[in-house]
This record gives sequence, structure tokens and C-alpha cells, in this order.
Amino acid sequence: MSAASERKVVLVTRHTRLQELVARYHTLAQARFYIEHLGADFSDYLKEDAAYAQSLQRTVQALQSWGRYQIVDRSYLPNFVFAADDIVVALGQDGLVANTMKYLEGQPLVGLNPEPSRWDGVLLPFAADDVGHVLNDVAKDRRPTQSVTMAEARLSDGQSLLGVNDLFIGPRTHTSALYEIELDGRRESQSSSGVIVSTGLGSTAWLKSIVTGSLGIARAMHVASEQPPYQALAWDAERLTFAVREPYPSRSSTASLVFGAVTRARPLKLRSRMPDNGVIFSDGMEADYLRFTAGMEATITLAQSRGRLVT
Repeated sequence: MSAASERKVVLVTRHTRLQELVARYHTLAQARFYIEHLGADFSDYLKEDAAYAQSLQRTVQALQSWGRYQIVDRSYLPNFVFAADDIVVALGQDGLVANTMKYLEGQPLVGLNPEPSRWDGVLLPFAADDVGHVLNDVAKDRRPTQSVTMAEARLSDGQSLLGVNDLFIGPRTHTSALYEIELDGRRESQSSSGVIVSTGLGSTAWLKSIVTGSLGIARAMHVASEQPPYQALAWDAERLTFAVREPYPSRSSTASLVFGAVTRARPLKLRSRMPDNGVIFSDGMEADYLRFTAGMEATITLAQSRGRLVT
């Protein structure tokens, strides 16, 4: 065994849509009945599952030739401890790469696209057949990596949460979020459907949809001047962008501090006024959240740690 292959590889996997349906409805036949009863194409679920299984098999074969490896389902990531010299491989969609990255501390992360004909894979530059030579290059520091800025939410009780794409601060249900927001000395009480804080990596996703929708409404109401096209940030940009969703001005709330940049020198601060349903979650993973209820303070800024995506 070479010195390079002595490094352990951690393969992060995810359940396919078919596997999730079978887990919910207990049998394949019941899952098929549910999907076809809704008028959907069940064969697409089967094709996706088969393609993922094939990519997983080829990946595991490559890892068996490599040496030390471990397979971890993404549901175990919050409690999994990565070693400092691990090489991490994520087999799934872009969201799996983002969800994995926030639990790492600088370990190189390789994104594998299980089905290139289905997934665009911005964060998935490799296929299962590439695993062997990519791991060899990474272990010998011959493969370039892209630095990825992450966001961090830190509560006044010491809890913290990282976000690779974005952080959401708001209500768990479709109710109004009540909070105080402060940036660079400006402070106001707001009522909205929540606040999004986006990294450079996430600026092509949820944030883009918010900005695009807002500009479209403004143009339709003939209140928007000519604006340059939306420009996403670089993945390693030294700033975040926040946007307040659907801010509602009233006697007790204002709506002027609704969009802007967050830097290390200019963190975004929020104090919850929600009695019991306030949360902070990241990257669309609602199950992994921090409670953000009345009296709690959150400071949002750039994380000290950075993602390291193999390219």
C-alpha cells in the first residue's frame, strides 16, 4: 500500500427518491401504486435508482482498490467525525456536496455526478469512473481545489451553524417572522417571511430567485430604472449578501433595511421576537436547525473555515 493510499476516503451517499418512497410506504408495490395513482411516471424513479446504484457500485470498486474507505449516509453527517487527513467523496446532487462541505474543516471534497444526463452538476465535475485517478492526484496534492466561502450563524447561547449556499432565518411555518435587524449601526424592527443570507456559491440559487422576482415586480409597476443583469458572486468572495423576503411595513415594523452586503467587519445581527416557531437552518436542510425564539440574538458573518472543492 502506497503512502498516498493510506489516507482514508469517506464516501457520502444519499437515498434516491425511490428508496425514500419505499421507506415511507414499506414496499415497492405500494410505492408504485402511490406514484401511478398521482399520474406520475414510476419508470423515471426506477431509472434514477438504477443509475445511482450503478455509479455507487463502480465507486465502491474503485475504493476497494484504493485501500481504506468508509461509507456514510448523509443523515449521519451531523454526528460524524472526519479525520484531518480524510479525503471526502460525495456521490449525489449538488445539494449533497453543499450539505457535506459544512461539516468539513478543510478536507478536500470530490463531487461525483451519478447521472450526468439528469443532473447538471455545477459542484459535480467527476463521474464514478474518475474516482481512482482523482484520488491519486488529491493524495499527492496534484489536483487543484476551489476555495468556497461559508456563512456562519452564531447564537447568543453559543450554538452555531454553517451554511455553504445560504442561511434562512425565519418561521418554521407560513407565518410572519418577527425580529430586530441591525447592520452597520442601522437597526429596525421587521415583519417578513424570513431573511436569506447567501454565500457566493449560493448567489446563483435562492438569492437569485428573490432578486429576480423583486426586479420583475418593480418593472411591472413601472418603478424600476434600467438595471444591469444580476451578477452572482465568486465562490470565494469575502462577503455575503442578505435579502429580506416579503418585508411588511406597519405601525410596529419598517422595511428599509432589506438588502445588502455582510462582511467580517460588518456582521448582520438579528434578535428574535418570535415566541416559539423561529428557526435558523442552512442549505435547505430544515431538519438540522437552531431554535431562534424570543430574546435570542444571532450574529451572521463569514465563517472562519472554508470549503475546499476538488476541481
